Amino acid sequence: MAAISHCRKIFRFNRIHFFQTSAAAADAKETGLYGFPHLKTPNGFQRFVDDAIERAGELVNHISTMPSSAEIIRAMDEISDTVCSVVDSAELCRHTHPNREFVEQANVASMRMDEYLHFLNTNHNLYNAVMKAELEGNVVNKETQRAAHYLRVDFEKGGIHLCDDKLERVNQLNMDIAQLCRKFNANIADDPGYVDIHPAIRIPKRMRHIGMPICCPAGSSTKGCRLATDPVSLISILQLVSDAEVRKLAYIQGNSVPHANLDVLDKLIAARHELAQIMGYKSYAEFSASPNMASSVDVVMSFLHELSSMVKPKADEEFVKLRDYKRRQMGQIFTDLEPWDETYYSAMLKGSNFDLDSSVIASYFPLPQCIEGLKLLVESLFGATFRNIPLAPGESWHPDVLKMSLHHPEEGDLGYLYLDLYSRKDKYPGCAHFAIKGGRRISEAEYQLPVVALVCNFSNNPSTVRLNHGEVETLFHEFGHALHSLLSRTEYQHFSGTRVALDLAETPSNLFEYYAWDYRVLKTFAKHYLTGETIPKKLVDSMRGAKKMFAATELQRQIFYAMIDQKLFGEQDSPPRDTISIVSDLKRQYTSYKQVEGTHWHTRFSHLLNYGGGYYSYLYAKCLAAAIWKNVCEEDPLSLKTGTALRTKFLQHGGAVEPVELLIDLAGEGSIRYSNGGVIPDIKALSEEMNIP
Repeated sequence: MAAISHCRKIFRFNRIHFFQTSAAAADAKETGLYGFPHLKTPNGFQRFVDDAIERAGELVNHISTMPSSAEIIRAMDEISDTVCSVVDSAELCRHTHPNREFVEQANVASMRMDEYLHFLNTNHNLYNAVMKAELEGNVVNKETQRAAHYLRVDFEKGGIHLCDDKLERVNQLNMDIAQLCRKFNANIADDPGYVDIHPAIRIPKRMRHIGMPICCPAGSSTKGCRLATDPVSLISILQLVSDAEVRKLAYIQGNSVPHANLDVLDKLIAARHELAQIMGYKSYAEFSASPNMASSVDVVMSFLHELSSMVKPKADEEFVKLRDYKRRQMGQIFTDLEPWDETYYSAMLKGSNFDLDSSVIASYFPLPQCIEGLKLLVESLFGATFRNIPLAPGESWHPDVLKMSLHHPEEGDLGYLYLDLYSRKDKYPGCAHFAIKGGRRISEAEYQLPVVALVCNFSNNPSTVRLNHGEVETLFHEFGHALHSLLSRTEYQHFSGTRVALDLAETPSNLFEYYAWDYRVLKTFAKHYLTGETIPKKLVDSMRGAKKMFAATELQRQIFYAMIDQKLFGEQDSPPRDTISIVSDLKRQYTSYKQVEGTHWHTRFSHLLNYGGGYYSYLYAKCLAAAIWKNVCEEDPLSLKTGTALRTKFLQHGGAVEPVELLIDLAGEGSIRYSNGGVIPDIKALSEEMNIP
C-alpha cells in the first residue's frame, strides 16, 4: 500500500466517515459498529465498501480539475480518510468481533479495499496532481507542503514511477506479501504446539487449569496432562515448573512450531527482496529504513552495534550470576545453564533477593483501579478528564466494551476511546492499539475527532481481575499509543497520531511505561483490593530492583531480535542460507545463550511481518523515551507543566513535523545524534539508567 493507504497499526509482544457523538449516544439512537450507520449488520460492510469507493471515485475525478495545491492535498486526504474508515474498522472487527458473520464480512471488505487500493496507488492522475502540488510550492502552510511531499513519496514506494511491466510486478509482489503475512499468522494460530506430561503431578497445581487431562500411557495407572505451548502458556511453564525435563520439552516444542512457517518465511524474504530490488534498493531493510530517521541500513547497524557493545559486559555478568545461582541450587547434579532455565531461575533469584510474591503485587492492581489511575494521570498531566459514555444500540461489539471521551474543560471533547479489555475465544491474543478514525480539519469551524480502541486480554472475570505488574506496564504502554492519537491535532489524517516515522512511533508508548514504575504515580491508584491500603513504597522499590536485575540481558535480547530482522531482510547470500542457521549464528554472536538444535523460534515472531526491516524502532524508542523521561518528566512526572510540554511539543503534532524537530524541541539537542546521513538516538540516558559506563 502506498499513498492512499496510510492506515497503520502499533502491536506489542504492533497499526470512517460518520461517528456517533456522545450526545447522540446518550439519546440511544440505533447505530452500527463504532458509530457507523452502515455496520448494523454483517452485510453492512458491503455497503460500507461500496459507498467508500463511490465517494473516493468522485474525489479522484475532481482532483485533476482543482486549481489550488491546497485543495488537491485536502481532497487526497479525504480519499485516504474515506478508505481508512473501511480498512481500520474491518481490521478491528476481524480481530475482536465474537460474531463469525461480522468477521467474515470484515475479511471480504478488507480484501475488496486491498484491490481498490491497488487502483488508487497506480492512478497516474492522482500522482501527477500530487507532484504538481509539491512542485508549485504555493501551498498554505508547512504541513500541507509536507503532506504533498510524503504523498508523492508514498506513491513512489508503490512503484508508480516505474514502467508498466515493473509496476505490474510490484503490485503482484505486494499482493503476494500480504497473503504470505496472513498465512504466517494463521499458521501460528493453528499450530501452537503441545507437550504431554506424565504423570500430571509434575505440573504445579496452580497451572493445571491451563492444561487438559489425558489418559495414562499403557501400563501406567496415573493420568497425564497436555499443555499447550503457545507463547503465553510457554512463559508460564518456563517460569513456574520446577521439573527441568518438563521445561525442556515445552521449550523445544514451543520453539519448533509452526514448522510450515519456515517455507512461508523463505517466500516472504524472497518476495520482499525482489520488491526492494525493483524499487532500486539493495535490500528490503534498506527500502524500509529510507523514509525513517535512520535513513539507511548502515545507520541502523551502527546504532545496534553501539548498543550491543555497551550492554554486552553487563549481560555477560548477569549470565554468570544466573549460572552460579543454578549451581548453588542444584549442587552435585549441576549442569550448564540452558535456555529453558533462564526464565525459571531468574524469577527465583529475583524472588529471593527482593522477597517478591506476584500474587501480593497483583492484589494492589485490580483492573478498575488501574483504569482510574490512567484517568488521574491524564487529569494531572493535561487537565483533561475521561468520561464514561453510554454506548448507542449497535455501536458495541461485546457487552464488556466501554467507551470514554477525553474531555478538556476549555477545548471540549478531544477524542473517543473504546476499551475491550477481557480475554475471550477467537479474540486478538495480545494487547494492541487500533485506530478507528484519525483526526483532521474539515473546515475552519469543524474538526474530525480521533477515535481509537485499546484491546487487551486480561482475565475474563471483570469482578475479580487483578493485574500482574507486567500487565500494568503493558496497559500503560498501549495507553501511550492511545494518547498519541487522542491528543493529536493535525490538519490531515495522513499525519494523525501514530502515523509518524516508524522509528518514532513507539516513543510515547515506551515513555508511558515509566509512569507504571514511578511510585509517585502508583500511589495515586494502586490500592489493595480488600483493605484499600496504598501500595507500600518498599514493595515498589523491590519491584524496581528486580526489574533492573536482568535488564541488560533483556536489552541484549531485543538487540538480537533487531539483528534477526535486519539480517533476514538485508542483502541476500547466494545461494540463500536457511533461516535457522542465520538465527543460530546471530544468537551465538549477540547473546550469552546457545541455540537449541532443531528449534526455530523465529517462525512465530510476527513482528517480522509488521516491522519487516524496522524492528530496530523499538530500541530507538527505548533510548528516546529514556532521554525524554530524564530531561522532561522525571523531576515532576505528574505536573501540568510536564504534560503541557509533552502535548504541545510532541503528541499534538503526530507526523506533521519532522521527528528531529520534535525531539530537539522536547528533549534537547543531546537526545539525538547525526550519523552517516541519518539520525540515531543518543544512548547516554539509557546507559545511565542501567548503570552501564
